[in-house]
Amino acid sequence: MKNIVVLVSGGGTNLQALIDAQKRGELTGGKITCVISSNPNAYALTRAADNNIETAVIRRKDFAAFEDYDKALTALLQSKQADVVVLAGFMTILGKEVIRAFENRIINIHPALIPSFCGEGYYGLRVHEEALKKGVKVTGATAHFVNEICDGGPIIMQKAVEVQNGDTPEILQKRVMEQAEWKILPRSVALFCEDKIKVSGNKTEILE
Repeated sequence: MKNIVVLVSGGGTNLQALIDAQKRGELTGGKITCVISSNPNAYALTRAADNNIETAVIRRKDFAAFEDYDKALTALLQSKQADVVVLAGFMTILGKEVIRAFENRIINIHPALIPSFCGEGYYGLRVHEEALKKGVKVTGATAHFVNEICDGGPIIMQKAVEVQNGDTPEILQKRVMEQAEWKILPRSVALFCEDKIKVSGNKTEILE
């Protein structure tokens, strides 16, 4: 049984999707053992506590240098014996040390179909604002491994979502969450825990 450690910063809707999937018995091969927040007031911590999941807080501003924070986060994840690290709305940049220590073991969800609307600065509502500005007819979400290039790691799963007339960034964000993010993030984590993701270079193969 693999230990799933989830990193959060805010409300924790993607964390809730993982918790719900676990309750439905869909995270076979893994269990959410700890939720770590960059924000002591994140509602995600309440969600974790309500489900008897251990929590911890690590704030970037408590460390003078980024390298010290990077080392501390790596040590914290190792102390929790994390087999897979899931970024569920974690708003702090990950450093080289933690990425190297958990190579192809950090999963992120991005609210667009990578390589569209991704990279530095593309997060939250901005992704949906840019998609609407461009006039795309289809958007979606991507679950991918994290490497040192922002949104550049191997793609695990993608799911498309239609853009509709009259969409605002907020409406589109909600539809992408409900129809894509909350489905492919738990599924990707489950596939990892079942050893069904084979990584070759910057590509993955799902071994179903």
